[in-house]
Amino acid sequence: MGDAPKRRSYPSIVVAGAGSIGCFVGGMLAQGGHDVTLFMREATMEEISKHGLLLTDFDGLDVALAGDRFAMDTQPACLAGADIVLVTVKSGATERIAAQIAEYAPQTAVVVSLQNGVQNVELLRRALPNHDVRAGMVPFNVLWVGGGRFHRGTSGDIYIDKGKGHIARLMSLPGLEMHEHRNMTAVQWGKLLINLNNALNALSGVPLKQQIGDMRWRRLMAAQMDEALAVLRCAGIGTQNPFAALPMRAVPYVLRLPTWAFRWLAKAMLSIDPTARSSMWEDLDRGRSTEIEELQGRIVRMAADQGMSAPINSAVAALIRESETLGAGAPQMRPQEVRARIKAR
Repeated sequence: MGDAPKRRSYPSIVVAGAGSIGCFVGGMLAQGGHDVTLFMREATMEEISKHGLLLTDFDGLDVALAGDRFAMDTQPACLAGADIVLVTVKSGATERIAAQIAEYAPQTAVVVSLQNGVQNVELLRRALPNHDVRAGMVPFNVLWVGGGRFHRGTSGDIYIDKGKGHIARLMSLPGLEMHEHRNMTAVQWGKLLINLNNALNALSGVPLKQQIGDMRWRRLMAAQMDEALAVLRCAGIGTQNPFAALPMRAVPYVLRLPTWAFRWLAKAMLSIDPTARSSMWEDLDRGRSTEIEELQGRIVRMAADQGMSAPINSAVAALIRESETLGAGAPQMRPQEVRARIKAR
């Protein structure tokens, strides 16, 4: 008799900072047979222990994962056995999680930043000089519904820096496609430009599909993006659209199209659940700090460095900061109210 076929060996994956994105990505990987540990806050662990981990999405996904399909931990010592660390904390927690990875994770572990913004991967690389640290980009939105359920509201594939081991291909699954990319910096800047709408969606208080279906909001989106693109051009920074072949410089033009034409073009690029909302809306709703400083705030700082101004992004950032301070959730502003605040600055 011949030798028995060898079983496929999966790497040990630790999702560091498992919140909305981390629980969804980690849960999908566990559903696909990967060895996954969710490193999370105690309150999150209690919720999932009570209700289980439920994954749903815009395309009909409906998965209930039993507790024996993955591990959960609240202590950084769980990083000790990691082959891959997926960092999904908010930007403000990057330095803290980097220190924990440095202390506990083996130097052979590949560290992938699946965070918003463009600065986090550099923070991780400085803190982890002996690790293979790679940039990543998650294009889709995940809403923490409660009761252990995490709902993906928009479409898109994950991109990860090209490197040894082809880890994107190793982790890629049906329903959670991952690809390697040689120029993640341009992809991350493209995602940042699109994520500028997170703040507008949070200010509006309405679902994403409803918000971008309103030409008045789209014109504000386009104005924000035009302003940011001018700053990036002055700084010599290139961008790549993470959703379509359409160049980022053309996106503001598409946003300003009549609604019927915009919907026709957008449908080919992105699927959006009618209930989807931005992560910044969720942050305001839950009384958490937002990532406004890594989005509009970063554009404003870059503009100042170039001797430019960015009044639209500055006004939107100020409105989000005010909402954070009030702690009353999304302010449910109308687009004309936002424009009035921009003109008043």
